[in-house]
Amino acid sequence: MDDLDRFIAETALQHPEFRESYDRGYQAFHLGLLLRAARDDAKLTQAQVAARLGTHKSAISRMENHAEDIRLSTLQRYAQAVGCILKLELMPESEGTVEKAIRGYQEELAAAPPASVRTRRSKPAAQYAEHGD
Repeated sequence: MDDLDRFIAETALQHPEFRESYDRGYQAFHLGLLLRAARDDAKLTQAQVAARLGTHKSAISRMENHAEDIRLSTLQRYAQAVGCILKLELMPESEGTVEKAIRGYQEELAAAPPASVRTRRSKPAAQYAEHGD
């Protein structure tokens, strides 16, 4: 488990509001990244995509950077403008980032040796102090 997953799990377990909103925010962020990646793969600028959609460059920038509330029809038109098709996927909440992080965190805790075993040293502490170890 990496540090980010551990942070997500610990924060979600301590703060229920984080647990409820993280995946929604993450999905919006990820969607923006997907839009930009598709545009970059098509070797188009924001201005070129905007021209194809009959809108302004700033609208494309907002879509790529703040993708919280985009209409499905707009996503379909954007996909077509960059030479892609739109594919949607529904998945259970249990497969979301937070729930996966929590499961991994709980598994990590269950597999960890007890604290007394993890902190036990092979040499007495006095020997470490004497040798500067």
